[in-house]
Amino acid sequence: MRYEFEAEVWRYSGQAAWHFVTVPAQFADGLKALRGPAQAFGSIRVRAQTGETVWRTSLFPDSRSGSFLLPLKADVRRYENLAAGQTARFVLDLEI
Repeated sequence: MRYEFEAEVWRYSGQAAWHFVTVPAQFADGLKALRGPAQAFGSIRVRAQTGETVWRTSLFPDSRSGSFLLPLKADVRRYENLAAGQTARFVLDLEI
């Protein structure tokens, strides 16, 4: 299953410098239905892409938005020249 969307990069306000994008709420119900009970922290394994950069990671449920968060590694941000506040296009292929 594939999800394509545009989203704004944001930085976690805690001590760590984690950056995320929030998966649009319109996809949340479908993603929640795909989660298995054995997956850590309710995560969902995905193959993610933005620009020319492809990586494997997990989506994590976010109680504040009611959707999921896609973490953006520093290498991904560097390769694609992304920073907090910028909007980019993302493609997620579920690895279920």
